Amino acid sequence: MKINLMNLAQRPAPIRLGCFILVLLLLWLPIAAPIYLLVDDSNTVSIITMVVLYIEFILLLRFWGQKVYQQPQILKLYGLKFTGRNGVELLFGFILGIINIFILFGVQSILGWLVWQSPKIFLPKLILEGLIVGIGVGFAEELLFRGWLLDELQRDYTQPVALWTDALIFAALHFIKPLTAIIETLPQFPALVLLGLTQVWGKRWRRGLLGLPIGLHGGLVCGYYIINVGGLSQYSGQVPNWVTGVNNNPLQGLMGVFFMSILAMWMWRRSVKG
Repeated sequence: MKINLMNLAQRPAPIRLGCFILVLLLLWLPIAAPIYLLVDDSNTVSIITMVVLYIEFILLLRFWGQKVYQQPQILKLYGLKFTGRNGVELLFGFILGIINIFILFGVQSILGWLVWQSPKIFLPKLILEGLIVGIGVGFAEELLFRGWLLDELQRDYTQPVALWTDALIFAALHFIKPLTAIIETLPQFPALVLLGLTQVWGKRWRRGLLGLPIGLHGGLVCGYYIINVGGLSQYSGQVPNWVTGVNNNPLQGLMGVFFMSILAMWMWRRSVKG
């Protein structure tokens, strides 16, 4: 078994990725299936099963590193280092993400496309929820896409190929949903690709550390969560929603793509300069 696992490291990236995902699903399904059958509340089911899936993902990563690549500290190789520098970069990324979201909505407010409103939820509670959701999503998705997936791709392919493949897979996997929902949210795809590119460039800029990508992703999610869930804005309808964002999601509109393009270009320039 040990020999087979060592040989797996020499297989093409698609085979390695497929084997990893297959093992993860085989570990997850026996736990998730009873939960789906026994728990009625869909939100509770989703939260529990996703937490179980991600715990198993991290445990499998450690096993994968030790047995396939003989890397006992595979998470550090991915850029997940609990150091002061990584913490500072996480904070910087988080602030950058928050600022970008509020600039995006602020510009639309100045143009008269939306009006600000009083929060519908107690503001400190709203901010705390936004912080938790933002950091949680940022940590989970960046370890998955800019940690494990990017590392597997870079083992086989050139940096440009790994960059674009990672960004496209990142965007595509956000569309695992019913066909009607895919069609409805399809305008979000370009912005998600840009975000994927931005995150890879951010990691390369920071010499392989995940602090900046996690923080930036978390800040964007947190900022949008606070504005959306708190009901802080209301679109005036002066322009079509394909400009401001379908379903009030800025990533599904021209403005969101425009701002993500600016952020992506800025991060690309930083990565090139080093």
